[in-house]
Amino acid sequence: MTNFAFAASVAAVRPAGAYLDEMMARVGVDGLTAAFAEPGLLALVDRHAAAVRDALLDAGRPVDAEGLAAYARSLAAAAVRSGRPLPEPGDAPTTVAEWAAADFPLLRLVAICLLAVTSNEVI
Repeated sequence: MTNFAFAASVAAVRPAGAYLDEMMARVGVDGLTAAFAEPGLLALVDRHAAAVRDALLDAGRPVDAEGLAAYARSLAAAAVRSGRPLPEPGDAPTTVAEWAAADFPLLRLVAICLLAVTSNEVI
């Protein structure tokens, strides 16, 4: 899917679980693999996860598939609008060093994936 098509699909109504699965394919698998290999990176992702959890709870939303997907959609749309499109599946950074240097949207999306995995919201 091109980034233009992805940006258009962000606004479309899609099942939350399917959207979280797509985020896992785009950034989650590679980002979490790198994070689990480097304690410092995992700590950074965990801090992002805590911020996501707090933001959802402060907004009165549960930390479930729908809440996580809504947060991820907003973040992905903002990244596309600011000219920092998300990587296509299989094109995300792959090394710990690349992930340590990743920008805010990618790390926040990895954190969303971490929350989704630990709450059994994605397969």
